[in-house]
Amino acid sequence: MKTWLPIFTILALILCLTPPDTDARRTHLSAEQKAKLEKVQTVYVNVLALTERGRRDPAPLLAIVKQRLEELGYTVVTDRQQPHDVEFKVKCEERKTWTGTTRAGGDAELPDAPARLWKGPACLFTYYLDGQDLGWYKEVRTPFEDALAAAKAVGVSDAGQYALDQLAEQLKTYDFPVAVTAEWGQIDRLLALLNDPSTHKVRKLKILSVLSQMNADEALPRLTEFLKDKDLEQEAITALAGAGAESIPILIDLFRTATQPEIKAAAAKTLGHVAATTSDPRTIPPLLEYLKHTLTRIRTSEDIDFPVLTEVVWALGKLRDERSIEPMAKLQEKIWLIHDNSEEMQALREATNWTYKQLDLDGHLS
Repeated sequence: MKTWLPIFTILALILCLTPPDTDARRTHLSAEQKAKLEKVQTVYVNVLALTERGRRDPAPLLAIVKQRLEELGYTVVTDRQQPHDVEFKVKCEERKTWTGTTRAGGDAELPDAPARLWKGPACLFTYYLDGQDLGWYKEVRTPFEDALAAAKAVGVSDAGQYALDQLAEQLKTYDFPVAVTAEWGQIDRLLALLNDPSTHKVRKLKILSVLSQMNADEALPRLTEFLKDKDLEQEAITALAGAGAESIPILIDLFRTATQPEIKAAAAKTLGHVAATTSDPRTIPPLLEYLKHTLTRIRTSEDIDFPVLTEVVWALGKLRDERSIEPMAKLQEKIWLIHDNSEEMQALREATNWTYKQLDLDGHLS
């Protein structure tokens, strides 16, 4: 791994001049609201527990939420009449009934965004500042959608309580404290957790990921430290996507120098994500270079590093560049001449077909 100090010096300057991604996403927040959220210390936690047979005691769920927020240093109150800076609401249901609207694209496509079609057990997270819902929603769900069938399968007669118990397990693992702290723009609180030796590595990676999305200049150098950890290397590469264009030099170097196929594939995939979100042309040359080199030696399936090439092909389709059209056409021709119906080849053909269509939107090359 190269020394990144010169790069980080430049990146730090860029990050200081770039408005945080959260600002771009939440333009409806006033400067006063942002300032209040950055200073939130006392949180009133309001938890609802609902089953098909009515309300249940929310105390077990409340205890989990309270403990997890306190781990980040918040002062938690459970009485609305007590002074507080913000209300954090968690609504857990055996059968989800919330039908509110969420953003299209962006946050709405994240795994923890409310799922419109989900009707099974779920907990919805939101918060209120000065009594106003500011449109931040997160959701966790059980592995099963039919609580009655799931409870019956394990010999439990009370499906509603079973659903709430399983949601309690989700509350113990889903990192809503980090998510909402990032939403409130409290970088110092996240850094304190990041620097705590007792914080698990996976959680540190989550923190670094959200910090990079907030354009916190502390994130990039720390992410490169995780690149040295073989157990978390792929996750660290994926997390770099949150830094946007600033991560491109690191990702390109990783893609070109990595000897492990899974690492090279992860770098290619992340370059594609960055290309899609930033339209930065620097993402294309290293991917195109790999594709052209691969084309010179493809004779049979054994000549193809499927995980890497497939991610390279998907990535090239994320940013339209005329330089990619000719080599993609050659690849499409080559892989269909190879007699191979394996899942790996089918995945590569699917990626190639999609990318070629993205590059040839006008249909002039067909």
